[in-house]
Amino acid sequence: MKKVITVGVFDLFHFGHLRLFKNIKKQFNEDVFLTVYVQDSDYILKFKPDSKVMYSTEDRVSMIKELRCVDDVQVYKSIGEDIEHMDFDVWAKGPDQIHEGFQKAIKYCNEHGKEIITLPRTEFISSTLVKDIISEKLKP
Repeated sequence: MKKVITVGVFDLFHFGHLRLFKNIKKQFNEDVFLTVYVQDSDYILKFKPDSKVMYSTEDRVSMIKELRCVDDVQVYKSIGEDIEHMDFDVWAKGPDQIHEGFQKAIKYCNEHGKEIITLPRTEFISSTLVKDIISEKLKP
């Protein structure tokens, strides 16, 4: 059985997130232990003070824990720093996860024999899009 991780904010949980988790299971014919790492709200706001995180870290963890396709949920701060403390064989990431911290994590995986798979985003859905639609509907 492969131990697979994926990481993200997972604010405004939507179909694209669920599809990501299910696609990870499909990649390995369900023979996978999937751990979802949720980014800590305080850490997000420390580096992006203008971020509008709707749900607390605890609420986001609780929502994801309810999913049958997820085996474990943990909290992380910085992928570049925290990845060396995560127990996994495979990191499933999105194509947009490329900033400096992710580059450091990719380097760590390459140096330590960890597999990386990149799964496509679900078209026409994202937390940013959902927030934009809500904002538009709330305009006077």
